[in-house]
Amino acid sequence: MVLAGASDRAELASGPLAHIVTFTDELFRSDGTMRDVYPVLAVVASPAAAVEVEAAIKALARLATIPAPPVLRIDRDVDGVAALIQTVLESGLGRISNYARTMATELVMLRRERETLFENFRVLEDAFRARNWEPASEIFAHDVFVDPKDEGIGRLMTDGWVEQLLPVSSFGVSGFALHFRNLTRGGGEVVVTLDYVENGEGVAEWVVPFSDLAADWNFFSLPKACDGSPRTLRLRISANGSEPPAPSLGHPIASHRYAARARSPHGDLDHRPLAIKIYSGIPGVRPTALPNSIAPSSLISGRRIEDYRLPLEALRAVADVSVSPIVPDFQTIRFLEHEDAIVCHPLPAGISAGAVANVVAPGTVRFSARAVIDHAEGKPALVGFLLAPSAANLRSEIAILEREGTARRSAYFSGWRDVAAGEPVSINIMLDSPTQRTMNLVVLSRAKGDSVDFCWLKVFDFRMVRHFDVEPRGEALHVQ
Repeated sequence: MVLAGASDRAELASGPLAHIVTFTDELFRSDGTMRDVYPVLAVVASPAAAVEVEAAIKALARLATIPAPPVLRIDRDVDGVAALIQTVLESGLGRISNYARTMATELVMLRRERETLFENFRVLEDAFRARNWEPASEIFAHDVFVDPKDEGIGRLMTDGWVEQLLPVSSFGVSGFALHFRNLTRGGGEVVVTLDYVENGEGVAEWVVPFSDLAADWNFFSLPKACDGSPRTLRLRISANGSEPPAPSLGHPIASHRYAARARSPHGDLDHRPLAIKIYSGIPGVRPTALPNSIAPSSLISGRRIEDYRLPLEALRAVADVSVSPIVPDFQTIRFLEHEDAIVCHPLPAGISAGAVANVVAPGTVRFSARAVIDHAEGKPALVGFLLAPSAANLRSEIAILEREGTARRSAYFSGWRDVAAGEPVSINIMLDSPTQRTMNLVVLSRAKGDSVDFCWLKVFDFRMVRHFDVEPRGEALHVQ
């Protein structure tokens, strides 16, 4: 609170003012800014110190926030006058000066915050005026950055999944757009799921045939905007098919957290996000700049999504449960070790079947696989899948299916699909309701024509999706 010249340091540093005095050479930092002091009074004990104090007062006047302190000379009786000054400063005047100094600092901070708030408000106002006529407004975008070296992204979707965190709060999100390139004419489907990171609760799922996608931005709409407490959204893309369309990537970013990632590492995903646009506004309404709008195939509110594969140990233990009057002289059901596939060779009569025990978990709602006749001269065949309870007699279930064409009410039959040589087909089955208990998976095959020559039917890429209820965790409940 007391300002003194550096020349008086020897006289004042050992006196009663030592703990409240600031010398002129300590008033400013090396960068020219003032230290956290508020001089109420200046004291001078020598002519040299008077010159130093006068220069310091002129420097304070340039700040225009601290009034010039009065100067008191104490060249005689330094200790006596210093004790009197200390008594005055440590009384109410000292408390008032401390309060005034704190208040001045707070006012400066408030002024800066007010200017920042006004600037943000002007930016928001300009954005609102620019978009207030659109039913859906873009709130975030990773622009497309096509690199000629981008390869294998589509393969990542068939081998597993590609995942992207949305770098915005979920509150108010009504849809998003993905950019696809290299569209193919082959059969297959792209499966897109949206869920919350905090508790794994699903939001929606889109199952889109390749033919419904545009070689541009594709808008995935929600029937209602995300509400409740703001959370983190996670997008996961997978595909069924030999040559799925590849999603485009955006420009490299610095954050690993918001870069796309896959089940298996891939160099093109290093610090690259998916090209994505995120929208808020009226749910279910397509933004005017996008060519199409895709509605969800199912809503998963309050449930968790889990995408799982059949374990290799279970596939290796595939059992022959065929029902046929023909006894072949070769093995019709077996596991291909290096391809993680099951071979199910049909016979001229009856049904060839391979059972994988207790691999369908409770809550499974979707099953997918790929099948192909793995021989250039192989005759066409029919393939199907049967989900049967663990305690069921599988041969009896298959016999009923062959005789009546339908399975029992306790089991689920996918129906027959045509398979030809060298043309892999994707089989995607959506159950009417989630399974209530663990079930067996049975791969079925039968002849389509009169001949089954070289009809080595190979089934692979078994994938399951199950939903199960989750409890809210760490979220505010909004009760009207």
